[in-house]
Amino acid sequence: MERIFLILAGVSGALAVIAGAFGGHALKQRLTPEMLAIYQTSVQYHLIHALALGLAAWVASRTAGPAGAVAGWSFFVGIVLFSGSLYVLTLSGIRTLGMITPLGGVAFIIGWLSLAWAAW
Repeated sequence: MERIFLILAGVSGALAVIAGAFGGHALKQRLTPEMLAIYQTSVQYHLIHALALGLAAWVASRTAGPAGAVAGWSFFVGIVLFSGSLYVLTLSGIRTLGMITPLGGVAFIIGWLSLAWAAW
């Protein structure tokens, strides 16, 4: 499980850096300041949780029980739902995608609480 999480963390981290560079260069003139701020929030959460996914891999390799795996999958789902929905929202203008974003936030919270549970 930890190997899968490390691979996902590495790929996700690289994608976050690519998305950040794309936003900073290609989107700066195309998005409104409000949409650019939303895009930047998405990149920030994406990168932070790519690192958290790597932490979940480490925790999963060193603790017994499913909490480390729950944390890893929660972070991955959170990246897809939270950051993914905000990326698509800002690039497409489809505001209804914002309804998906809180589900990603809940997944992030579950991930962090699962890490705490694994440490406990």
